[in-house]
Amino acid sequence: METKKVWFVTGASKGLGFELVKKLLSEGFQVAATSRTVESLISTIGETSEDFLPLSVNITDNNDIKSAIAKTVKHFGRIDVVVNNAGYGQIGTLEELTDEEARENYAVNVFGTLNVIRNAMPYLREQRSGHIFNISSVGGYSANFPGWGIYCSTKFAVAGFTEALAEEVKDFGVHATVVYPGYFRTDFLTKDSVKTPSNPIQAYEAARNSEQAHLNEINGNQPNDPEKAADVLIQISKEKNPPVHFGLPPKS
Repeated sequence: METKKVWFVTGASKGLGFELVKKLLSEGFQVAATSRTVESLISTIGETSEDFLPLSVNITDNNDIKSAIAKTVKHFGRIDVVVNNAGYGQIGTLEELTDEEARENYAVNVFGTLNVIRNAMPYLREQRSGHIFNISSVGGYSANFPGWGIYCSTKFAVAGFTEALAEEVKDFGVHATVVYPGYFRTDFLTKDSVKTPSNPIQAYEAARNSEQAHLNEINGNQPNDPEKAADVLIQISKEKNPPVHFGLPPKS
């Protein structure tokens, strides 16, 4: 009988992470899910059980991540698939975003992901198996969106270090995949998930138009179904030779 795979999913209280955790549990996987507040996970998914471990985690705190992964291994006995999904969108041109705003976006989207990789790899390397999914964005493939430069650059960084990671860990039987989601019907573009510049410069008309379009028109009307994205990630995790780069939705 095949052993249940144990998944560790960050940013699981909403969006793609939430849909993935629900799908995993419905298909019999064991899941550790993280969010900034554990209450949000318990209220929407459930209490701690044999198959589910909700964890409150500050993704930017390396020790917090280290503890969460250790708790996962203690609870389930192992860890097999890591999904680095935690992150947020930062709107703003390069001129108008403050140093603090830019650095905070990197702290979560880039260094938070690195914290997870750094602390998960000792377990994966020792067991000589595993798969790390790093969630980038279509903006990590092409950044020609006015007002999204910092956010896109964080996702380019995720793509870049995932390529290196895939080469570094393949000798241990571990895979790494960077995923580029397009527009999915999640709450990524809601006011709770995307930040706007604290000091907007109205002269950047194209950036302001893009900002308003994303917040008021695209939000809630994205063309792609996040449940199908979850299905695809599960499918890739079962492949013997999974791709390093993967676009969502996949090209037909």
